[in-house]
Amino acid sequence: MHVCEVGPRDGLQNETVLVATSDKLRLIAGLAAAGLPEIEVTSFVRPDLIPQLADAEEVLRTALATLSTRVRALVPNLRGAERALQAGAPALLQVIGASETFNRKNVRRSVAESSSELHAVAAAARRGGATAMLSVSTCFGCPYEGDVPVEAVTRLVEAAGRAGMLRVEICDTIGVANPRQVYALCEQLRREFPDMRFELHFHDTRGLGLANVVAAIDAGIVEFAGSLGGMGGCPFAPGATGNVCTLDLVNMLNEMGVRTGVRVEPLIELGRWLEGVLGHRLPGHVLRAGVQPVVAKES
Repeated sequence: MHVCEVGPRDGLQNETVLVATSDKLRLIAGLAAAGLPEIEVTSFVRPDLIPQLADAEEVLRTALATLSTRVRALVPNLRGAERALQAGAPALLQVIGASETFNRKNVRRSVAESSSELHAVAAAARRGGATAMLSVSTCFGCPYEGDVPVEAVTRLVEAAGRAGMLRVEICDTIGVANPRQVYALCEQLRREFPDMRFELHFHDTRGLGLANVVAAIDAGIVEFAGSLGGMGGCPFAPGATGNVCTLDLVNMLNEMGVRTGVRVEPLIELGRWLEGVLGHRLPGHVLRAGVQPVVAKES
């Protein structure tokens, strides 16, 4: 299983306390040291909309200079992509909402306007020696429109493929998905787009995050996003809470005998340090309980 840590971007963007750049870099370094193979370090959005990520260039450049771990940056549009590439981003993640209202709230554009830039973002990435992928928000439900048709998701996946993007993140932005729904969508996507890599990005708003991960695994998905301690949420999605906790996700996979290459104990220490930085407890379970103790059996 491939686990991408999105805490430095998706996690911190919803925190009210402005986190110092030095603490963000310490967080990213700690995640890499624990074995996370990929980290979403920041987003190139307008600083006035999300002040927490105003230091995107510095965070990205320093991470690239000090880490060997694969890093990526989220971008809302071509302008953000150009900023990210100028800062040296090796991988871009363009975000588009599957629902019209959410996309307008999130990136100030219609879905059609955002989709029209897929080719330009992908081409800019290629010129810069980078890769580009698509992140589709609100795949399972929208806080403004309710249910989201599966066709709205598949249209965006198809558009990404036409643009040359061969990896797509499928997001349950507000945490409304259920395992049966997840399995059905993942099975359909893998059947209709066999050459595409899919990463599933769940939020645990209603406590179904890990159950949805298992459903996605049963449908053949091997890439997931998580956030240290379960922090996160979206400023433009009322009621949404944090992402699936990376600690809980990795611990579950380890207990299932699935290899991730990620070590839980260093993440627990990092999560407890992060709670001090943020000034509040994080919702992750393993952060409190620790790993399952190994009890020696009597001979």
